[in-house]
Amino acid sequence: MSIQASVGLSEGEDAHAVGANAAQDAIDRLGAEPSAVIVFSSVAYDQEKMLAGVRSVTKNAVLVGCSTAGEITTDGPAKRHSVAVMAFKTEGISFYAGVGENIAGGAREAGRKAAAAVKTQAPDGKLNAFMMLPDVLTGNGADIVRGVLDSLGAHFPVVGGAAGDDFEFKKTYQYLNDKVFSGAVVGLGMQGQFKFGIGVKHGWIPVGAPKKVTKAAGSVLHELDGAPAIRIYEDYFGAERAAELKTEALARLAITYPLGMQVAGSDELLIRDPITVDEKGSITCAAEIPEGAEIRLMVGSREEAVKVAKEAAENAVRELDGAAPKAVIIFNCIARNKLFGEHSGEEIEAIQEAVGRETPLIGFYTYGEQAPLGGEVRNINKCNPAFHNETVVICALGE
Repeated sequence: MSIQASVGLSEGEDAHAVGANAAQDAIDRLGAEPSAVIVFSSVAYDQEKMLAGVRSVTKNAVLVGCSTAGEITTDGPAKRHSVAVMAFKTEGISFYAGVGENIAGGAREAGRKAAAAVKTQAPDGKLNAFMMLPDVLTGNGADIVRGVLDSLGAHFPVVGGAAGDDFEFKKTYQYLNDKVFSGAVVGLGMQGQFKFGIGVKHGWIPVGAPKKVTKAAGSVLHELDGAPAIRIYEDYFGAERAAELKTEALARLAITYPLGMQVAGSDELLIRDPITVDEKGSITCAAEIPEGAEIRLMVGSREEAVKVAKEAAENAVRELDGAAPKAVIIFNCIARNKLFGEHSGEEIEAIQEAVGRETPLIGFYTYGEQAPLGGEVRNINKCNPAFHNETVVICALGE
């Protein structure tokens, strides 16, 4: 059994050439024809041409990927628009890929279809792990996760990240083999004799008193402690500053001040991104917060973010039970990139201290992350995948 992985990166203006060059870079480093490839790309490139460029090199290898809000490789965060490719050649892992379309028409059903499409390809329908890459601009991310679990089982190890579009919040893209989708979720199933570990941390710190959700509907928070939900920001920022949140995208202004919710199975609060505020002061979040939940306003610091990123990576390696990491995939929220600014490389360096600086690494800045609460995958009965915000998720494959 062996797991070989390599990473290629390319920049430039010609979409087809950039895709082909990134794939060729990865394959040259691999030294073999790949059995599977993962592709992360900026939306600055024509998506069809970029993917055609990748496929011209990778041929019939199983391919999944998505557009991003920034690419990450072994060399750190990309400094400009790029295409990143991870190529696998394995004897121990079989890969299966599928898609669920029309998230806008039914997020849960799209998740169910993607996972079912993957599961039916595997011998006896058995998988060890599942990676998902959904669009969450057209549907509820938590519902997509639920749909995946409907097909695979409530405690199945699921990891992934929501596609991005360079912080435009307009349209994201998903890739399956030679096709580009939008408003969809693609999935990659893995089966075989290998080990994997997942680390999940965010490091955001609660401030102020907890508030109870007294009125909510899905992802819309109407009232906290009987008052308009916007009050949690007014109390912290002042009414004048909070009023700005009604006229500008909350995702831009409050990206470093998310909301946190207590959940069983995690030593950290589960983060929820606020997206918009209406005239009545109701806040629409990236995923639902149920009535009766207690939430807190959260603040972030670079120091804490670096610390927990390394802890998450250490947790992922620990779950390999002594096996050496052969490939690492990172799903890192765009909010963390904005928190670090030009220092975003510090977080990736901290992760590499734990997984090994030479270990092939690929990832991207996301619009939401999917992973078991607390990164639990050893005790399958305690493995509870969820939709996260503003979190770093690290998946390590080993042997």
